[in-house]
Amino acid sequence: METGIEEQRVVIEAIATLVNIKATMINLLLVPAGVPADIYKPLFNLRDPITGGPLSKRKVAPLIIEGLQNNPNKNQIIRSILKLTAQWTDFSLAHNEFEARATVQKAQEVLKQVGETETKEQIHAEMIHQAEVKRQEQERLVGFNKEADLILRMFDDLCVDEDHQHRGFLLQDLLNRLFSLHGITIFKSFTRNQGGEQIDGAFILEGWHYLVECRWRGKAADIRQLDGLLGQVERSGKQTTGLFLSMNRWSENVVPLLKQNPNKSIILMDGYDLRCVLARTADLQDFLLTKIAKLNLEAEPFFGANEYLKSNP
Repeated sequence: METGIEEQRVVIEAIATLVNIKATMINLLLVPAGVPADIYKPLFNLRDPITGGPLSKRKVAPLIIEGLQNNPNKNQIIRSILKLTAQWTDFSLAHNEFEARATVQKAQEVLKQVGETETKEQIHAEMIHQAEVKRQEQERLVGFNKEADLILRMFDDLCVDEDHQHRGFLLQDLLNRLFSLHGITIFKSFTRNQGGEQIDGAFILEGWHYLVECRWRGKAADIRQLDGLLGQVERSGKQTTGLFLSMNRWSENVVPLLKQNPNKSIILMDGYDLRCVLARTADLQDFLLTKIAKLNLEAEPFFGANEYLKSNP
């Protein structure tokens, strides 16, 4: 906060009246407040053109204020002198005790006014900040909803696309956009092991990596198709899980066979799960974490949107 004229006037009075001896005033007021020596030392060596003697403290004081104008710490230094003055108690050092006491009282009044002004400014600044945060959040929400609506329309268009290969390719792009929209770090389709493995995609959630395989075929997926993802997971690091998305679900023996596998490392998602996320009736991150919890705690590879929505009304 910029120091005002009234504060500077009180500082001038403090330099002039609190301490009679210049050297003592310098040590008790200017030095503790951080006034640079190269500002005040030359001033105390100046001669008064009228009397021929050294300049009085009252004439030096405004010159000190002037000398601080280009100092980056000007406001802090002036405020420090003001605070020292407001706390002053050693009136025996003054030439005129009553003047010194009046200066201290004035400093206390000015500091109180400064505090009230700063509080008002802080409240105003906080209100402006909160308004800006609210505006940004509204903009973010508008952008989120706009992108979510676009992805949902893409999905609905894919549902009537008869080109299954084209539909599967676009599904990967749709998932990438969906996960990015929800702030989940993704890895697009890539190969590894010198091109020996093709990974449809991957993402990171709470420190774990998830390999993703997508299926949108006319028939339900069977366990042989999941075995491919299971092998990819087992050839990855320990903090890796698989997400198998089959739009037309899977055969009835898939879940029991996954439960028999000692490595519970695959969670299942079907088309209805995805549609609920796209329609924003289910939160993607929370839904995935709930699926993972069901797998880890209850050995259930599939926890569907119906059950999730019932537990999260």
